[in-house]
Amino acid sequence: MRAIGEATGCSDVGVRDFLDSRHGRHFADDVANGLFEGRILMQAIEIAIDRWMTWTIDRRTSRETGVPRGLPYLVGFVTDCEIMAEAAA
Repeated sequence: MRAIGEATGCSDVGVRDFLDSRHGRHFADDVANGLFEGRILMQAIEIAIDRWMTWTIDRRTSRETGVPRGLPYLVGFVTDCEIMAEAAA
């Protein structure tokens, strides 16, 4: 959680909700793939973070989710979860 929070600048609540979401489960799969390749946990997390920070939200994903186009995946999806948590409070 700390590494994702530092990379995105989002709150622990936003990171927690992201990891509990459909997108967070895909992120966790990415980390698990790194572990399967023989990386240590922190390496696998950092590689997944770097990958998710290079992918950007496209027009289709923006229309489907409301996340602004052009944002890195990780920032966009974690921020979206953070906003949803604030709106629910």
